[in-house]
Amino acid sequence: MPYHLHFGEADPLRIRFAISPLWETHSAVRVLARPAKQGYHLPWMRRIAGAARGLDLAPLHLLMPHRGHSPDSLYPPPLGPAASFDEEIAAVRATDPALALVDFERALAETPGAAESAEGRRMLADPAGAVERLADLLRAAWEALIEPDWPRLRALLEADVAHHSRRLAEGGLERLLGELHPAFDWAAETATLRVAYPGEHVRPLGGQGLVLVPSVFTWPDVVSGFDPPWQPTVAYPARGIGGLWSEPGGRTPEALARLLGPVRADVLCALDEPMGTTALAHLLGRAPSSVSSHLSVLRDAGLLSSRRYGHQVLYERTPLGIAVSQPDAK
Repeated sequence: MPYHLHFGEADPLRIRFAISPLWETHSAVRVLARPAKQGYHLPWMRRIAGAARGLDLAPLHLLMPHRGHSPDSLYPPPLGPAASFDEEIAAVRATDPALALVDFERALAETPGAAESAEGRRMLADPAGAVERLADLLRAAWEALIEPDWPRLRALLEADVAHHSRRLAEGGLERLLGELHPAFDWAAETATLRVAYPGEHVRPLGGQGLVLVPSVFTWPDVVSGFDPPWQPTVAYPARGIGGLWSEPGGRTPEALARLLGPVRADVLCALDEPMGTTALAHLLGRAPSSVSSHLSVLRDAGLLSSRRYGHQVLYERTPLGIAVSQPDAK
């Protein structure tokens, strides 16, 4: 049975997107526990293999059953549209131990023998201490696995939000929810969002609205099932994951590099999704000032357009820029 999220009269007015570094950390840790789900992330897996070996992620993996409940208190819905990891992990550390205990009991029950293991018994005997230890592990995982690539990841996630925000403006809520992911099915007659996911979960939104969280490491799944008191939330795979870990220089046509210069051509070809100067500079391994100069030239030449999104300016290819950078595209 799919998940059913029932919208009330006020809920469509309270839909928001959010980006969560804590959620990406949690999802990346889960990927490490599921070798069959590496998929697009194999280049990342190879690069962080040494750092991952230096982390004892077993306590986190114990609370990540293959199917079923994971502790919402460890990975709560994002606090705002772009909270920092420090803000999110501080909220985790402030979890009521009684609430954490219920979460741990539910998650451990999903895996035979987990509650009786030494670590499981330790969590259940001292939930407050377990929250602190697990928060420390999440911070270590963030610093080792995600933070070095966060500008690149954040750029892709922000581009996804910008794209779907435009779709919402163009076609309304029904179009947005119908296009976010194949697992979504919007039933207008009952104002219900059905999410194809193993398990059974029915939740009236109750005026809280819905948080939509694009994610890199959630791929290929859509994740929901947050229970009260948490705000209803759905995490879904962001657009553009297929090219996330590829090197831009390898995608630059040689003729284009001769025409524009290799660096400027790399800048143009790297913009598969809208991106800001800092993220693009991180992706290309170049100084932001140099990338900014090339972006200005490409924009003045009509190959790029720019628009402000939140605290930064996002650049994307114009139809002419697409034609130039992808001459074989139909």
